[in-house]
Amino acid sequence: MRLLGLDPGLQKTGWGIVESVGTRLSHVANGTVSSDPKKSLAERLVELHDGLDAVLKEWRPQSCAVEETFVNKNPTSTLKLGQARGIALLVPSQAGLSVAEYTPNHVKKSVVGVGHAAKEQVDAMVRILLPGVKINGPDAADALAVAICHAHHVATMRNIGGAPR
Repeated sequence: MRLLGLDPGLQKTGWGIVESVGTRLSHVANGTVSSDPKKSLAERLVELHDGLDAVLKEWRPQSCAVEETFVNKNPTSTLKLGQARGIALLVPSQAGLSVAEYTPNHVKKSVVGVGHAAKEQVDAMVRILLPGVKINGPDAADALAVAICHAHHVATMRNIGGAPR
C-alpha cells in the first residue's frame, strides 16, 4: 500500500510517501510544496492546493495521513496554519483517499518510541527505517514520519481485521 504523510504549513507543507508491503517499509518520494509569502492568503492556499494535487497525481498514494496542528502562542499564526491544514485535508479527500489524523506526540511515539522526542531523533529514526533515503528538508522529514506512523497504524488495523487488505 502506498501511503502519503503530510506536515501542513502555510509557507511549506512537507509531504512524504512510503510503500508498505507486509511489515516492510520503503521510501517512494518526499518533498515540500511552498507558497509565496508575497501573495495574498487566498493565493497561497491555492498554491498549496495545486501543489498537493500535483503530488497526488504523480505518485498515486492509496491512503493519507495529516499531522494535527498544535496551538501556537500567536493566534494569527495558528489560524493561518489551520487554513493550510484544511487544504492538506481537503486535497486527498477530494481525490477519494481516506485521511487519518495524528497528533505530533503520536507520530513521535510511533517512529521513535517517545512522544516528546526531539526533531533530530525523529529525523534519525526516519533514516534508519527508510535506509538510503534522501530527505528534502525538515518538513519532508516530518511528513515521512507521519507516513511511517500511518503505515504502522494501517498494519495494526489489518492484523486485527479492521482495515481492508
